[in-house]
Amino acid sequence: MGFVLLLPAVLAVLTLVLALVYSAVTPPSTLMLGRWLTLQPVERVAVPLSQIAPALPLAVISSEDQRFCLDHGVDFGALRDVVEDDDARARGASTIAMQTVKNVFLWPGRSYIRKAMEIPLALALDALWGKRRMMEIYLNVAEWGDGIYGAQAASRHWFRKDARDLTRSEAALLAAVLPNPILRSAGRPSPGVRRRAARIQAMMAHTEGLAGCLRP
Repeated sequence: MGFVLLLPAVLAVLTLVLALVYSAVTPPSTLMLGRWLTLQPVERVAVPLSQIAPALPLAVISSEDQRFCLDHGVDFGALRDVVEDDDARARGASTIAMQTVKNVFLWPGRSYIRKAMEIPLALALDALWGKRRMMEIYLNVAEWGDGIYGAQAASRHWFRKDARDLTRSEAALLAAVLPNPILRSAGRPSPGVRRRAARIQAMMAHTEGLAGCLRP
């Protein structure tokens, strides 16, 4: 019983220590750890945000979280809509901070337990890391193919170039395959992925003002 009562405190301290370490060291994702443990290959080259074309974070913000610079890691308005509206539930309410927390500390799949852990972690790490570091970690742990993690590995694998050289259309294609990079391909996009990428690229022209928190 004592161990059961102590376990949450131990996990909280461990998470805090890792969060502080990850302020300076780019973390792996839990999916990457799982592949390493099962001796499966992983492609990932961590790079700072300054070495990623600005088009990619803009495409991701346009596609996934247009309130990224305005929220504090959690969009409570969107969460309320998910609870009250079936259409909103289909769209989801996961912010970039929540996706980053899930990728680094938690596990994939739908779970109320995971969501209950995800929300306070997203709030805490948004404050601890700040927006630039949050986006930097997200773009270095996001999955963009089978065993392909991070913007640099994805850019080299799909477009044969570094992430700093991505065009706006290539960035839109990468954003278009999230969050299903196994079923969708940025390098061999289906007509549906191309249409989604075109919509994202069109949105990018109107959302550049929403990415001001990423400026150095």
